[in-house]
Amino acid sequence: MQYREVQNIAKKTIEFIKENIQPDMTLLEIRNLCETKMIELGADSFWYWDVGAFVFAGDETTLSVSGKEYTTSKRVVAENDIITIDLSPQNGDTWGDYARTIIIEKGKVVESDNMSNNEWKNGLLMEKYLHEEMSKFVTPKTTFEELYYYINSIIEQKGYINLDFMGNLGHSIVRRMSDRVYIEKGNKITIGDVAYFTFEPHISIPNSKYGYKRENIYYFDNGVIKEL
Repeated sequence: MQYREVQNIAKKTIEFIKENIQPDMTLLEIRNLCETKMIELGADSFWYWDVGAFVFAGDETTLSVSGKEYTTSKRVVAENDIITIDLSPQNGDTWGDYARTIIIEKGKVVESDNMSNNEWKNGLLMEKYLHEEMSKFVTPKTTFEELYYYINSIIEQKGYINLDFMGNLGHSIVRRMSDRVYIEKGNKITIGDVAYFTFEPHISIPNSKYGYKRENIYYFDNGVIKEL
């Protein structure tokens, strides 16, 4: 199975859960639904510490933890809630990696155009903006460190903070976890030296209970950045 096919498993799973998520569901139910759907769609395992779906809700959305330490909480989805889902499907040694923050208002998933909670709406719009700015900035010769400094400067200028527990903004997509390189300070490798990379800023505003995450895999096609 090719990378695009595995990534599409994750994308289809997010669309599936957006249609099926309901108030009073537990986060473990959401995780199980996502993981079952990914297997149904062709995943044979989950590459990040054997967890297929990392699910956070409410004030948990600011948490940034290693998959090695993650446990799904007993939280229940509320009528108005914010939920982040990060998926890690695998087929053979080919990975997908995709995350979205989902907003529920009056018991229904809503897109940013229709949100009444301005803090949540602005957080999601900021995530989209960071992906757009990344795409404008990078070339195959841009180093991971240069991208790290550029995006973190935007996050700060816009009044947000980077929540990632390691301070990074993404990583290369490889076939072994130990081979990953990160969008982080000190990484002088050029982005064009890897086949695929994730961009996944995890952000909040200072003193807020809520965090936002949006993750895609990107690659270069004849020097032009593309989303997988």
